[in-house]
Amino acid sequence: QVQLAESGGGLVQAGGSLRLSCAASRSIFVGNVMGWHRQPPGKQRELVATITSGGSTSYADAVKGRFTISRDNAKNTVYLQMNSLKVEDTAVYYCYGRAGWVGYWGQGTQVTVSS
Repeated sequence: QVQLAESGGGLVQAGGSLRLSCAASRSIFVGNVMGWHRQPPGKQRELVATITSGGSTSYADAVKGRFTISRDNAKNTVYLQMNSLKVEDTAVYYCYGRAGWVGYWGQGTQVTVSS
């Protein structure tokens, strides 16, 4: 089955770090681009970071310099390393990918940053 599965969310104090993982079906992983989005409480979902099949990355201004997206081709897995976390980073984080023209979302993983 074509699917995505996020893991690694949790509770962390401001200034701390977390690493999120997204295990993807091969058909999604080999697509042109994968990424991470997040949805803070009471807000709309927003783009966090993307990575192409060639390894090019892009980041939202709010996370630039603090978050790093990467991929492990052998494991069909995309990671989001989150450092220097802020309270405003609190959100449900979703992995996104495409298989052909069809988009897929993971189930989401909660990241809560406390002050």
